[in-house]
Amino acid sequence: MIARSGFLTLARQAIRGYEVATTVQVDSRCISTPTARSRRGYYVAKRAFDLCVASLAIAVTLPLWIVIAIAIRVDSPGPVLFRQERVRGRRIVAGGKTSWQLTTFPFYKFRTMYVADHDDVHREYMTAYITNDHDYFSAREGGYSPGESYRRRDDPRVTRVGRVLRKLSLDELPQLWNVLVGHMSIVGPRPPMPYEVDLYDDIQVERLAAPGGITGLAQINGRCTIGFDDVVRHDREYIERQSFWQDLTVIARTVPAVLSRKGAD
Repeated sequence: MIARSGFLTLARQAIRGYEVATTVQVDSRCISTPTARSRRGYYVAKRAFDLCVASLAIAVTLPLWIVIAIAIRVDSPGPVLFRQERVRGRRIVAGGKTSWQLTTFPFYKFRTMYVADHDDVHREYMTAYITNDHDYFSAREGGYSPGESYRRRDDPRVTRVGRVLRKLSLDELPQLWNVLVGHMSIVGPRPPMPYEVDLYDDIQVERLAAPGGITGLAQINGRCTIGFDDVVRHDREYIERQSFWQDLTVIARTVPAVLSRKGAD
């Protein structure tokens, strides 16, 4: 259970672009978690499950990958895959204590935007989202009403094929490779970008004390229609209640959430 006691060291890496700087130790964040012994079986089972599911899913969906790749290349010039640096918690067990060291990894998606430098636009958007800048969302074209998607509607940066992929969450398929190589899990908090982590406060950073996932509690409870505070609340709840049964429940609820396309816009 996460609390403001015990001792769990979180190390944050300050990263600019794709260049990794030195690790900064965050000693002021003390988070209690179940002992390494009590969670060892869970993480072993979780990793075995991830390997089986990712391997099977890649094998089954491989023809779809080929169709998507062709559609992307025909629709707009540029690579099929989009690569970003994301942040994940790397589990370290020492002296009966569990710690999570933050590190970066290459994160893959099918490309859904025209090739260009969208970094500044995304930084502005995520800064407003994380800091709850409602004026930013109200001032954009089309405005914003509670319950609507925080994503920009009719974003001109998104390709025609990209809109379909996002609607059906098919742009996330390459993350099965991230799961296969051990960078991610099927279920867990969504991995953020480095400059997003730089904006986190002491509570928000606690959402990274678990393996990052393709889906999670936030994704089955509103996705893009909920604010970042709710995302953090769901992720912390997931970490507090981490269990193999909860992972299976999240996966089962992900299927109807994706099919309903609620919050995917």
